[in-house]
Amino acid sequence: RLPHRAPQPFSRRTGSVSDRPQFVKMFRTLVTLAAIAGASAFAPKTFRAQRTQVRSRAGVSDLVAKLGEDEPVVVIGVAADSGCGKSTFMRRLTEIFGGDKVGPLGGGFGAEGGWETNTLVSDQTTVICLDDYHLNDRQGRKESGLTALNTAEQKFDLMYEHIAALKKGESVMKPIYNHVNGTLDTPEEIKPTPIVIVEGLHPFADERVRDLIDFSIYLDISDDIKFAWKIQRDMEERGHSLESIQASIEARKPDFDAYVAPQRADCDMVIQVLPTELMNDDKGKILKVRFIQAEGKEGFEPAYMFDEGSTISWVPCGRKLTCSYPGIKMGYGPDTWFDKEVSVLEMDGQFDNLQELIYVESHLSNLDTKFFGELTQQMLKNADAPGSLNGTGFFQTLAALKIRSIYEKLSGKTIEASVPEEVAA
Repeated sequence: RLPHRAPQPFSRRTGSVSDRPQFVKMFRTLVTLAAIAGASAFAPKTFRAQRTQVRSRAGVSDLVAKLGEDEPVVVIGVAADSGCGKSTFMRRLTEIFGGDKVGPLGGGFGAEGGWETNTLVSDQTTVICLDDYHLNDRQGRKESGLTALNTAEQKFDLMYEHIAALKKGESVMKPIYNHVNGTLDTPEEIKPTPIVIVEGLHPFADERVRDLIDFSIYLDISDDIKFAWKIQRDMEERGHSLESIQASIEARKPDFDAYVAPQRADCDMVIQVLPTELMNDDKGKILKVRFIQAEGKEGFEPAYMFDEGSTISWVPCGRKLTCSYPGIKMGYGPDTWFDKEVSVLEMDGQFDNLQELIYVESHLSNLDTKFFGELTQQMLKNADAPGSLNGTGFFQTLAALKIRSIYEKLSGKTIEASVPEEVAA
């Protein structure tokens, strides 16, 4: 785990992408790409993807034999309530690390030889859902009278043992919580990979587990947005009544506030989703998203806009970024988060054309991209994913880029990205 250092005074760093000689060429190239409708947008003629590899100083690494010995297993923790976009974030995060195979462990239920699993795997990553460490099944919680939000309903001893073993390069037999029928199913074997992501309600609640995690992220969705999203899902799509939805939220809130929310105070990064301040919107469709980054985290340099350490409000040019009403407003500056120094990027509103995000990207620095326009390219790859037209998708993608950089610094290895032909030339 990276040690913490004392917060440093703000200093202006060089290397802003807007100063690069290639800016005009890259901007025109990316903005004029053909309109897309999903991940198939990048046709081979435009973005010829190279196979993503992990390389060490000596060449392509042995991904299994040396894990936990000569090279570390890097553990990332993501905390959030249910229904807060963890699954979409996991998709963006695993794709940043590349690999030919991304999907459920064993192929998932329905695949030949597959089973009901919550584990997502790729060549480089393993995503473990911490719901698998529930103490009781659904019926058992009815008998105990405790919710799954309560820390007393978690197997923290086993969680700690398994994550510690994976960091040593050892396989574990992890339990499975079946979300379909609420049962605890037959355990599955989890093999170590270079990056292990643990996501769920309580990744930082137990001190022993928290100490094993190299970088921590919290998805902080405001109560107003949670309510709006739940109404849309449960009332409009499932036919539930407004009263039953309200009762469900109010029943969960005390335990959420007691056992889940406190974890956000010590996280290295928080993606906070709030109601827009640009208009009245009680449906939660227009969002204000804040990207809160800890200062003083060793090996991590917060992203910034225009001038590091300044306080900036920016409404992007309407001729370069197409936005329907109420438009887009960006913000940046130093702040405090639970009495700790942080840097905050903000995006309020939504945009209409993903390709034009290169204009916003060009005004940000410390993005940890491999080439100019990579953030926009990654957004385009997930054009159909929820949040792709607002700050949730934008900052989830930026978070994935920052985590890739953390991995490279901890492991001494380099993730090779798929570089567009125009940039490579």
